[in-house]
Amino acid sequence: MYDVLILGAGPSGLAAAIYAGRANLKVGVIENMMPGGQVLLTESVENYPGTVKGESGMELIMRFEQSAKDFGAEFIHDDIVEVELAGDVKVLKGANNEYRSKTVIIATGSKRRKLDLPGESEFIGRGISFCATCDGAFFKNKDVFVIGGGDAAIEEAVYLTRYAKKVTVIHRRDELRAVKSLQIKAFENEKIDFMWNTVPVAFIGEGLLTGIRVKDVNTGEEKVVESSNAGENIGVFIFVGNLPNTEKLVGHIDVDKSGFIFTDKEMRTNVSGVYAAGDVRVKTLRQVVTATADGAIAAYDASKYLEEK
Repeated sequence: MYDVLILGAGPSGLAAAIYAGRANLKVGVIENMMPGGQVLLTESVENYPGTVKGESGMELIMRFEQSAKDFGAEFIHDDIVEVELAGDVKVLKGANNEYRSKTVIIATGSKRRKLDLPGESEFIGRGISFCATCDGAFFKNKDVFVIGGGDAAIEEAVYLTRYAKKVTVIHRRDELRAVKSLQIKAFENEKIDFMWNTVPVAFIGEGLLTGIRVKDVNTGEEKVVESSNAGENIGVFIFVGNLPNTEKLVGHIDVDKSGFIFTDKEMRTNVSGVYAAGDVRVKTLRQVVTATADGAIAAYDASKYLEEK
């Protein structure tokens, strides 16, 4: 029996573990992969207070994880397949074991959204990627296309210029959504071009991705964009938002139409003793700094909940 079980070991889950541990609670952190979540894909974290210049997401998470362990958090490697959240004792059933706790903090994060276009599934790993730091080096001196216009898309486009011959950002609007500091970096980079008011409609190739059929959203005109070297394979990196990792939780907890969890300002869900923190909940800004704040608040309120029981 735990006082607090935390689902997920990203920034929000690790922050919750630190705060719950500091409250002298028995804390378990359940993760089916390595700790870190999506921040592991970030080569350099620049917007978290106090980070070391040039520090990677992995290096930051290693410090978070060690802090959680220093305050007594137990780390459990398992994949939760079923949950029972309604009672005073919450039951989480994993592939390896069953876990019981008085409170639960859901910090399962999110994953990259796919476009669900013709050819997409076929070319994932054969030209299509969702992680520039993972796969950018495979496209050295190639033409690369980034789909999206938010922070992640532009940050990754800038990163890809160290490998690619040219990076073209394909965006459905006529201006970017990314923060101004990232926009300036992209506009000043001679290796980055922009294809405005354009959306992809299909991915083309034989074995490897060699082209994208795109459509002008204003005129409806379609064309195929390919490598500047005829017939050469290209890289496409898709950054069009995230989907929450809540598949096992739908039906047990209130979520919006996309599956993000509703909470109040104390991170409480509609189920007593159950909290949500970080990217998995309904919120306007999904960053490491807001994730850690969510985790701290959730753990603090969970400790108050336990005191009142």
